[in-house]
Amino acid sequence: MVVLGRRSRKALAGNRAEGYIDTAIKILIAVVLGGLLLAGLYSLFGDTVLPTLVDRIKEMFNYAG
Repeated sequence: MVVLGRRSRKALAGNRAEGYIDTAIKILIAVVLGGLLLAGLYSLFGDTVLPTLVDRIKEMFNYAG
């Protein structure tokens, strides 16, 4: 029990922390990956999904044909 108490005090008193550079790099990586994901989704929806959707809506409301 005494050993557990010493370990917990030592862990709570530790000064190790994450550096500012590490955090900045993680944020930068997240922003770049998010931008790539959004660009991929935009190209997918712009070229594949939206033209098909527009054609289906025009067919659905085509009362003359």
